[in-house]
Amino acid sequence: MPKKFEISKVLLNLLFILLSLAVILPFLLVIAVSLTDEKSLTQNGYQFIPETVSLDAYRYLLDSPDVLFRAYGVTITVTVVGALLGLLLTAMTAYVISRPDYRYNRPTTFYVFFTMLFSGGLVPSYILITQYLHLKDSLFALILPILLSPFNIMVMKGFMSKIPLEIIESAKIDGAREFRIFFRIILPLSTPALATLGLLISFSYWNEWFNAMLYIDDPNKVPLQLLLVRTLNSIEFLTSNSEFTQALGIDLSSFPNNSARMAIAVLAGGPMLVIFPFFQRFFVKGLTVGSLKG
Repeated sequence: MPKKFEISKVLLNLLFILLSLAVILPFLLVIAVSLTDEKSLTQNGYQFIPETVSLDAYRYLLDSPDVLFRAYGVTITVTVVGALLGLLLTAMTAYVISRPDYRYNRPTTFYVFFTMLFSGGLVPSYILITQYLHLKDSLFALILPILLSPFNIMVMKGFMSKIPLEIIESAKIDGAREFRIFFRIILPLSTPALATLGLLISFSYWNEWFNAMLYIDDPNKVPLQLLLVRTLNSIEFLTSNSEFTQALGIDLSSFPNNSARMAIAVLAGGPMLVIFPFFQRFFVKGLTVGSLKG
């Protein structure tokens, strides 16, 4: 029995090592390609160890650092504000429908769940944001559309349902009102779920670019992801229209085509990869516990 246990433990560890390598190695390859000279990429293909190191891709992307840093500022602002507001509203909504003494618990839960199945569509959303709320060229146009997610509410509800009702009743006996119970008792007890959903909401805001394409025309309010998407489209246009570039006298022989694409991926995903390890210990606990009961 001990030998079988040891063998299964070794196999399990080996499996997780292989899974970790399957996740880490592609990202290391992306970084390596972004630092490789374009001519070397054309001749040798993708390599983990660059034959010729070059920073041309980053020089191309950082040619106008003010534009890039401003886009980072917009994205960070939207991510922080959106994550905090989204997390607060998610927790408040989930707390209400998790209370067993709430009379309309089941209808409200079904109402939240129903929105996971159907959406109003793009045209009504655009009309609502631009014509009724007048949020065109506003950062709130990037925050509001994804402020609340029914999936996040259901996960938070499952976590808060584990909190004994006796704690709330004892707080009421001591004279605490609902808001004080929520902010002083419920939120501290829900830290793992809050950290998990906070990370998921932050990822959603950080990676969002489609809403910015719809609602943002002001170049000073363009977020990072949309800026990088436009840069990638420019690269594709230049590389696929050789006659146009030759007429303008642009030499594409040393243009960082493939390396610039990888550099865009590094600039877009790098900051969140640095932040993620700090929330990792909360992530698995909050997500698994919150998903046990809906």
